[in-house]
Amino acid sequence: MSPILICLGNPLLDLQVDVTPEYLAKYSLKANDAILLDGASNDPKMAIFGEVSKMPEVKFVAGGAAQNSARGAAYVLGANQVGYFGSVGNDQFSAKLGEENAAAGVVSLYQVQQDIGTGKCAALITGHDRSLVTDLGAANHFTPEHLEKHWDQVEAAKLFYIGGFHLTVSPAAIVKLGKHAKETGKPFVMNLSAPFIPQFFKDALKECLPYATIVIANESEAAAYAESFGLTCDTTDLEAIAKQIVGGDSNKTVIFTHGLEPTVVTTTKGSTSYEVHPLEKSKIVDTNGAGDAFAGGFMAGLAQGKPLDTCIDIGQWLASLSIQEVGPSYPKEKLTYTKV
Repeated sequence: MSPILICLGNPLLDLQVDVTPEYLAKYSLKANDAILLDGASNDPKMAIFGEVSKMPEVKFVAGGAAQNSARGAAYVLGANQVGYFGSVGNDQFSAKLGEENAAAGVVSLYQVQQDIGTGKCAALITGHDRSLVTDLGAANHFTPEHLEKHWDQVEAAKLFYIGGFHLTVSPAAIVKLGKHAKETGKPFVMNLSAPFIPQFFKDALKECLPYATIVIANESEAAAYAESFGLTCDTTDLEAIAKQIVGGDSNKTVIFTHGLEPTVVTTTKGSTSYEVHPLEKSKIVDTNGAGDAFAGGFMAGLAQGKPLDTCIDIGQWLASLSIQEVGPSYPKEKLTYTKV
């Protein structure tokens, strides 16, 4: 059976660990940020992976934002309904990623690089903040040709989810899927993923954004977009920024999440706010991956043909489940969404 939802992103093995603010300061890292390293460089930050992997409390989790979302969508939709494209190395790390996907019910459609290792992401946790340090490795070598090899899966899919991080890898692959989605009238959802995407990959974003029927981002990504694209509105005015992204496109919806603040949804018809699911502070274990979980739940609702407000509610429900787990994970037992 072909998956109804296809996701495209950068598959990474997450090394997740609690660190001190001093550890972040040692490498000039911000508490709530995401940076990309070049594995071939002599960047001193590359030492982080070796150091973290030896820390006694480190946890290895299947990561990569869109892959986290794919597993979240599969948690709601069930086995073999979600397919995931990305590039990995031929090593133990990709084997671990494949196992995690299979256990979650996600169909792995990996492009395998024989001579480059699987990408890694150190998630450095301080309190409720996470600083992400990534070496893309093999994830950086995905090519549109791999989509062509599995084009039957693309044609059979009903909707698409693109992690914004993939804009650093293959905008051509995103455009290829975007054109297919546009020609066939399928929903095409893009996540901005991190502030550095609109800051440093503006041209790729400009090229791909016209294909998106739905854009998802958080408040810091929205602010980075406003700054990068020279918007005159306040960088904290989510509604005004969303209106600029929507423009006059009646097929476009922009969804801005804002931590525990209401989620803002904007179309050409105006903006609506949705309260998040309240959760006692004592129940919050780990907010790393909350945004990925929201996107996964949202996509599952969309795949089921639910109305937009229900899709957002499923996203918020799944995010509230995820932050009670370690890492971008979901409960072992299968809980079923019911609208309150």
